[in-house]
Amino acid sequence: MTDIATRAARVVQSPGGRRRLNGGGPRAGTIFAFVIPFFLPFVLFYLVPVGYALWQSVRVVRRTGGQYGTSYTTFGGFDQYEKVFQNSEFWSSVGRIGLFGIVQVPVMLFVALIIALLLDTPLLRLKSVFRITAFMPYAVPGVIAAIMWSYLYSPQLSPVVDLLNGIGLHPDFLGPGAVLWSAANISTWLWTGYNMLIMFSALQSIPQELYEAAKLDGASNWAIAWQIKVPIIAPSIILTTVFSIIGTLQLYAEPAVLRQISSNISSTFTPNMLAYAVASGNNYQQAAAISVVIAVITFVLSFGFMRLTSKRAGL
Repeated sequence: MTDIATRAARVVQSPGGRRRLNGGGPRAGTIFAFVIPFFLPFVLFYLVPVGYALWQSVRVVRRTGGQYGTSYTTFGGFDQYEKVFQNSEFWSSVGRIGLFGIVQVPVMLFVALIIALLLDTPLLRLKSVFRITAFMPYAVPGVIAAIMWSYLYSPQLSPVVDLLNGIGLHPDFLGPGAVLWSAANISTWLWTGYNMLIMFSALQSIPQELYEAAKLDGASNWAIAWQIKVPIIAPSIILTTVFSIIGTLQLYAEPAVLRQISSNISSTFTPNMLAYAVASGNNYQQAAAISVVIAVITFVLSFGFMRLTSKRAGL
């Protein structure tokens, strides 16, 4: 193996080897052919819309000749962003979604971690059945999941509400104090299996010899789970947390569906719903500015969390 590696290194270091690796030819064409199917849609459906949103966010609509004059669009600098920061409904929606994320994300990831640890233990039987069952909600589209749960929340239709009323609990899942957590329950049910699968895949990569050595030292299954498994899969837990932060700030489907049966959800309930409502009023420049601010907040929170936790975990 040493001779092969040495000869390969000599080929790479030689002028001819560098030309073959770095130059054109069939290899470069093959790489280009593999990159294009990803790069072209990425440019068309991601970079171009992002660039267009940024351009729209610095535009304003002016009128000539007073209120009823001819309208025209011109460069407005940061005028749209100033309106966003002065919009109380925007900050209310951000605060609401922040409270949502502070409670829902830790609960969801903790449940996902517990399920992943249970599936990784040798004491559990029928692991494939439990794994598929836990992951199955993720296969349901978000809108369909919200419709299913809205049926269970509805006081007029839900058998769950009827059952709880029968024992004297009288729940109001769509009330002003509960509707946010009803949406959080839908998100938790929908995404727990997805996060569990990421954590479970990380657990499967841990060598079994490590567990055997810990058992020889007298470690219990509980100690192995929390002192060996969880620290090793910390990068996966951080990754799922970052994904969850991004998803929380993009929350739209669940409250939008529940809004059809609850008057306690307004059109500005979340930042994404506010952006959609503003765009529906033909104020595309303001909606673009809201979207850009949401994207910046998402980037700051997710990147900041990842840097902070990575340093503490020594990653």
